[in-house]
Amino acid sequence: MRTMHYPLSPLLIILLVMACQRSYTPKPRGYLRVDFPAKEYILFDSTCPYTFEYPSYGKIVPDTDDITEPCWINIDFPDFNGKIHISYKEVNQNLNEFIEDSRSLTYKHTIKADAIKETVYTNPELAVHGILYDIKGNTASSIQFYLTDSNAHFLRGSLYFNVPPDKDSLAPVISFFREDIIHLVESFAWK
Repeated sequence: MRTMHYPLSPLLIILLVMACQRSYTPKPRGYLRVDFPAKEYILFDSTCPYTFEYPSYGKIVPDTDDITEPCWINIDFPDFNGKIHISYKEVNQNLNEFIEDSRSLTYKHTIKADAIKETVYTNPELAVHGILYDIKGNTASSIQFYLTDSNAHFLRGSLYFNVPPDKDSLAPVISFFREDIIHLVESFAWK
């Protein structure tokens, strides 16, 4: 009678080695740490009929979309993969139409939004009036606003990040840029 020797299969060896180790516990998902720059502002003054102060870590670039009109700009934030899109329109007996368009563009986010809070801004000395919309939830834009002199000018702005929306991971960044948008609104003036 002959005895046969069977070599241990590599799969059996791997299973034996893994069985001797501690059980694996998955770690909670983490997010990258974000270092924010110091708040410093630069005056934007061009041939457009408005001025405002914007953050020094932003870069003003002309809007290059197909539907772009004069004085449409973006404030790009390359370190944060975001931008504030700004569009301007001259008012010609159509202010209510612009306000309603701005409102409807904001409220299109209702499907994904948890809440939308409106804050009214007014500076009668500079004839600047408007509304800032805080949009809570996993939406494409978390902050939008419009400003007008109620007579000849209308400006609309919105904050976008080129990342999938995640309210938890973006919350500190949105809060940081909200302060910059409030500064933009408070420093805004018509020419």
